[in-house]
Amino acid sequence: MKSFRDKRRDNRPTAKSGTGEVRPHETRGRPDPRPREPRDAKPDSQSAPNSAPRILARRDGALPAEQLPLILEVAPNADYALLDSGAGQKLEQYGPYRIVRPEGQAIWQKALPARDWERADAIFTGDTDEEGIGRWRFPKMPLGETWPMKHDGIDYLGRFTSFRHVGVFPEQASHWDHMAGLIAAAKRPVKVLNLFGYTGLASLVAARAGAEVTHVDASKKAIGWARENQEMAGLGSKPIRWIVDDAVKFAEREERRGSRYDIILFDPPAYGRGPKGEVWQLFEDLPALTDLCRAILTPKPLAVVLTAYSIRASFFAIHALMRDTFAGMGGRVESGELIIREKSAGRALSTSLFSRWVA
Repeated sequence: MKSFRDKRRDNRPTAKSGTGEVRPHETRGRPDPRPREPRDAKPDSQSAPNSAPRILARRDGALPAEQLPLILEVAPNADYALLDSGAGQKLEQYGPYRIVRPEGQAIWQKALPARDWERADAIFTGDTDEEGIGRWRFPKMPLGETWPMKHDGIDYLGRFTSFRHVGVFPEQASHWDHMAGLIAAAKRPVKVLNLFGYTGLASLVAARAGAEVTHVDASKKAIGWARENQEMAGLGSKPIRWIVDDAVKFAEREERRGSRYDIILFDPPAYGRGPKGEVWQLFEDLPALTDLCRAILTPKPLAVVLTAYSIRASFFAIHALMRDTFAGMGGRVESGELIIREKSAGRALSTSLFSRWVA
């Protein structure tokens, strides 16, 4: 994750990662699904800038066209499947492993019988008394910390973390596919900036599609994991810059340096603290970061994608922010929710809000 380490995505694991355990933040009434170890966990995580507050003013020009609500759905496939959910839990298939984890959004009842859930290879219990800081129980046999996984032909490492995450957020595949399509259709060199990049799947997808990628995360551990994934995917020769830095401060320096990007992905935490006590509050600080993202776009940009996991709000809030920020640039702002379609009963599990500007 994350201009701080708020971890919701463990930012992510490694903790968006950090070393300490972070209390879950609420997302519209549910714990933030992403690992926060990375963002919140460390005080040096991505923190708020020390510089003077960015002066914001409403931009002139027509607002971009809009499309909403847009529901982006991930269906079960050979790499990942949401097998069932209910009673505050979800049963997932990640490659060879069947995993049970908490899921506050699953307020319905389970559709599959208990015997299907009992076949799990790994269960996140949250009980540190017997399981240790890993907080995972392995009913069949002890499993290693990591295991090989795939996403659309890209190899990477899954990892059991102490904050219940496994190093990938499957619902983001909709954004990854959209981004890869834009890169391919551009038929020109494309520069991608991935802020709060976590373990690097989005960066690997962009690099494989032909883009030059800059991946920024405040967690050294997350960056190390991402580089490991790059080698495992056989994409070591692809142009990816791995940068350990505060996302906001990095974007500010890029603006001063005149560095520009065609596509920007950013997935900030709801809350975080910096190394000098700086505090990041999503609703207070997101407008300035969004404005910064516009400022570091190339003259012919392709897209800016914002994802928000742990906030108590409607997607209409970030939709309005994105339309105001990109006034005068034409294009379209598409906003809605990312969902995962369940295999057992076909229910939709909502994971996050998003808003993206597309040229």
